[in-house]
Amino acid sequence: MLDLTNKKITVTGGAGFLGRFVLAALKKRGVEDANVFVPRRKDYDLTVEADVVRLYDDAKPDVVIHLAAEVGGIGANRDHPGRFFFANAAMGMHLIEIGRQRGIQKFVQTGTVCAYPKFAPVPFKEDDLWNGFPEETNAPYGVAKKALFVMLDGYQREYGLNSSVVVPVNLYGPHDNFDLHSSHVIPALIRKCVEARENGDDHMTCWGTGSASREFLYVEDAAEGIVVATEKMDDPTPLNLGTGAEITIKNLVELVAKHCRFEGEIRWDATKPDGQPRRCLDTTKAKEAMGWTAQVGFEEGLRRTIAWFEANRHDIREVTYG
Repeated sequence: MLDLTNKKITVTGGAGFLGRFVLAALKKRGVEDANVFVPRRKDYDLTVEADVVRLYDDAKPDVVIHLAAEVGGIGANRDHPGRFFFANAAMGMHLIEIGRQRGIQKFVQTGTVCAYPKFAPVPFKEDDLWNGFPEETNAPYGVAKKALFVMLDGYQREYGLNSSVVVPVNLYGPHDNFDLHSSHVIPALIRKCVEARENGDDHMTCWGTGSASREFLYVEDAAEGIVVATEKMDDPTPLNLGTGAEITIKNLVELVAKHCRFEGEIRWDATKPDGQPRRCLDTTKAKEAMGWTAQVGFEEGLRRTIAWFEANRHDIREVTYG
């Protein structure tokens, strides 16, 4: 087990939604703030090799936890497939290669459930990652991330680079991105329901048919899984992080509306895509390999997320790409 308390740790994306919880999990383990470096996009464009070289020069990390990504919901994936592929592939490739050159002790790659084939058997098992093409709307993002799994496997076999790979299911929680165009389904629904309630709207329109199902993981649980993987895993075998429970989008919308106190009609726009038909992860390997399981129940996590949004609406961040 890797003792992180005396390591210099760089956390890309450490100022973001998931990142702030990873930093908190590191702090709980006694990692001092002075030993954690969080690169900001205005200072380091991780898609540019020279900036990544400069990052390693400045931070001199022993461990890199790579969370940074360009990502969004169905609309953002549909509008930015080229950017999402390039940005996510380039960031990972530069960070891994320069890290290998600098002799880092561990590289931790955060993957995505979007890497799984569109029609993978449910629940998704890690062995099925390559048994088909991902759902089309998020394939560029998913394939870019999945390519980094292969890169890390090759780098361990050729260069002896220790690494770990986690594949979280859809995350939600406080501090999420609530921008209606670029956010994922839960924060988008929370914002829509709260605003519809406040506007006195008699109905709300949602994309698709509501028949697709999703699994959601509370962000604090995901952060703990990532840090446990940093401590315990030395090879890039992908490990799913999830709860093992799925909910249809229709039932999700009704649940969010109830907790947001929106009482109007819910209408479905079937001309819009549903995305992947089902998503639910088998988390057996994560439990067996590193003793990790999710702790926060879905309704409890949802209540915490809605309460945070209603108390912090001035923190909503609008997201652009390019």
